[in-house]
Amino acid sequence: MRTRRVLAWTSVVTAAFAVAAAAGPVAAAPAGRVSVTPTTRCPQLSDELPWYGGNRAQLQHVIDERGTCHGRGGPRPVAAFDWDNTITKNDVTDATISWSLRHDKILRPASWKDTSTWLTGTANKALTDACGTEVEVGTPLPTSTNARCADEILQIRENGSTMSGEAAFAGKWNHRRTVPQYAWVPQLFAGHTVPELRAYTEAARTEALAAPVGATRTVGTHVLPAYVRYYDQQRDLVRTLQKAGFDVWIVSAGSEPVTEVWSRGIGIDRAHTVAIRSVLDAGGRITTRNEGCGGVGVTEGEVIPYIDGKRCWINQEIYGIEGRAAWNRQAPHRRIALGGGDADTDVTFVGDATGAHLVLNRNKSEVMCRAYDNADGRWVVNPMFIEPLPRRTTAYPCATAAYTEPDGTVGPVRRGDGSVVPDQQDTVY
Repeated sequence: MRTRRVLAWTSVVTAAFAVAAAAGPVAAAPAGRVSVTPTTRCPQLSDELPWYGGNRAQLQHVIDERGTCHGRGGPRPVAAFDWDNTITKNDVTDATISWSLRHDKILRPASWKDTSTWLTGTANKALTDACGTEVEVGTPLPTSTNARCADEILQIRENGSTMSGEAAFAGKWNHRRTVPQYAWVPQLFAGHTVPELRAYTEAARTEALAAPVGATRTVGTHVLPAYVRYYDQQRDLVRTLQKAGFDVWIVSAGSEPVTEVWSRGIGIDRAHTVAIRSVLDAGGRITTRNEGCGGVGVTEGEVIPYIDGKRCWINQEIYGIEGRAAWNRQAPHRRIALGGGDADTDVTFVGDATGAHLVLNRNKSEVMCRAYDNADGRWVVNPMFIEPLPRRTTAYPCATAAYTEPDGTVGPVRRGDGSVVPDQQDTVY
């Protein structure tokens, strides 16, 4: 297992207290604004890249307010972003799966049940029937020519169900810490080395960036996006934050080697990229196990950077908070200044930000309920920069069914004081 790259603990502690001092009344009274008179002009977001409404100005305010560029000195504040459909249009992990299926890179497991502790017997049979047992265990499945096999894998990845509509996963898991079909992605690449997975991702990235916007391709019978694009606005935001002295991180529920290949394209290195981190065997090959967080050790997917898991990984990896405390919302001086995401998987860590909560609108209920409720006045909602979704025609069910409980049941979205967020209309699209 490779040693994890983490900021020096002493630097993190120093930085955290410095950010608190700089934030001052902003952290204590989030709805307020601190007037900053820079002694030097902070880096500016490009005025040639369109943002919705006053979003550019609101983000620029956070940069001016929190960046070390304001002339007060001090260590670096932190910004953290989700990756898929936040920094890029379309999912880069799915692009790698698509490429891998079309190039026979998935290895046959001894039993499909070995790939996930939650995989049902029905799904095991469906995969075995579709993918066959003709090739030896540990050798590539012919998914480029076996459409049934590719279909079953894609259906389980996308919907958590088999092609016949049966549930592919069953059992108990914390629904705010993991989802089996997300954890299943790196498990599909068990038996490969990290350099091999990076090479597949590089090939998929080249292919996806070359495909025209809007392009699709058919794998099995599934019609998938064929293209990925870095959002120019997000690339500009990341670079401006870095120039302004922010420490910028990616926190994704994808496979870490895959995310690392893409994140360097916007100037974020492996040391600042956190995703599902597979445990390697003695030969350096990916296993079905992954590292844990918040006092949870190595598991087969029980804790990944997903909803509350993203908060845990940020607290653990960036701020050095260990054990159960990593699951808790920290004091303002130990929280990120800016968070960005697009889905309910991001809602917890984006909500933890003390300066701005940036959300790209993909009509995901919990995160949009919190964004439109805008309890602290710091939520920044923007349509997707490429192929934005139309307006949602019905209200988000914030008061009844937009919050996912740990046991998977749904309920109302509540503010920090316990009050229920009323249903919200979609207004930014």
